[in-house]
Amino acid sequence: MEPTATESPRKPIKLLVVDDEPDLELLIRQKFRRQIRSEEYRFVFARNGVEALHTLQAQPDIDIVLSDINMPEMDGLTLLMKLNELNLLLKAVIVSAYGDMSNIRTAMNRGAADFLTKPIDFQDFEVTVAKTVKQLETLRAAMREHDQLLAIRHELDIARDIQLSSLPRTFPAFPERTDFDIFAQMLPARDVGGDFYDFFLVDADRLGLVIGDVSGKGIPAALFMAVSRSLLKSTALEGGSPADCLRHVNALLCLDNASEMFVTVFYAILNTRTGDLAYSNGGHNPPYILRRGAPPEALPGTGDMVLGAIGEMSYRLKQATLEPGDSVFLYTDGVTEAMDESGQLFSDQRLRTFLEHVHAATPEQIVHGVIDDVKRYAGAAQQSDDLTALAVTFQPERA
Repeated sequence: MEPTATESPRKPIKLLVVDDEPDLELLIRQKFRRQIRSEEYRFVFARNGVEALHTLQAQPDIDIVLSDINMPEMDGLTLLMKLNELNLLLKAVIVSAYGDMSNIRTAMNRGAADFLTKPIDFQDFEVTVAKTVKQLETLRAAMREHDQLLAIRHELDIARDIQLSSLPRTFPAFPERTDFDIFAQMLPARDVGGDFYDFFLVDADRLGLVIGDVSGKGIPAALFMAVSRSLLKSTALEGGSPADCLRHVNALLCLDNASEMFVTVFYAILNTRTGDLAYSNGGHNPPYILRRGAPPEALPGTGDMVLGAIGEMSYRLKQATLEPGDSVFLYTDGVTEAMDESGQLFSDQRLRTFLEHVHAATPEQIVHGVIDDVKRYAGAAQQSDDLTALAVTFQPERA
């Protein structure tokens, strides 16, 4: 039957027969003339191991090497060792006398896929070749999958670098400013993650603070994260309130959201001159205010929904005030929902307990301290979610 337009013709099985018997080539060509004519088999011949190696260098597309053991110049066992050194993707079948089990065992230990005994039974020959071809096809399929996985691994490494480089990672972020200090870190659970943070100057006196967490994991979450972060920052830089910003970004995310993903977002604007903090919360974990001599203070929620779920949504604006030396700590649920080896959560209470002792620390010390505490708690348990944290300290007396 002729192959259809959608099917590619099967590649002939190419066999290299290595044997010093002069009549073997003629016998094989006669026995397999039908398969040769139909291009099911394609035979190449060599008289010893040396010739076989030269042939393999000239024709690296050979599938199966069928080799005698006893040959001049280079025997079959030595040829097997050389084949291993060449690292070619082929299979070897050894041929020997029926009683030569010692050499056959050595050949199998050196990588031969199977063996035939002399005189060759050509029916057994076909069965052995068919079985060896299946082994070779399985090996080649595994190698293709391995190469594909390596390519994906390489692309994921690039994607991870791109994603992390898109987040501000240079600290101090504003070396010319002394009225506030800021630090942030994101550790994706996979190669790429759905968490993000951002900070930027809306104007000379207003600092924008953003943290978000996309539903899901991996590449889809990373793509939705990139879109969400880009939309939020471009909208925020227009200078509107956090509530107006979230309302506008939510509407844009809902326009074409076939993936039905959503993102939790906390966006605040800190007035670096007065300490006033205006914020809006789209379904995100409430940040904490860390005041000297006081327990951590969770910012009251706004009761608003995540972004990307329902198009016509309004978001409420709330206010808080920072005193000089106060800090704000923002985080994603990868912190509080990190699990130890027994499946127990890190928890909000453990985070609060840790934050009680860091009110005098720098933002970098706070962020590193929380993440390190989560890692200690998790122990050998695999990280199940992205870990993201951001801290900012208001220090106007240094302005």
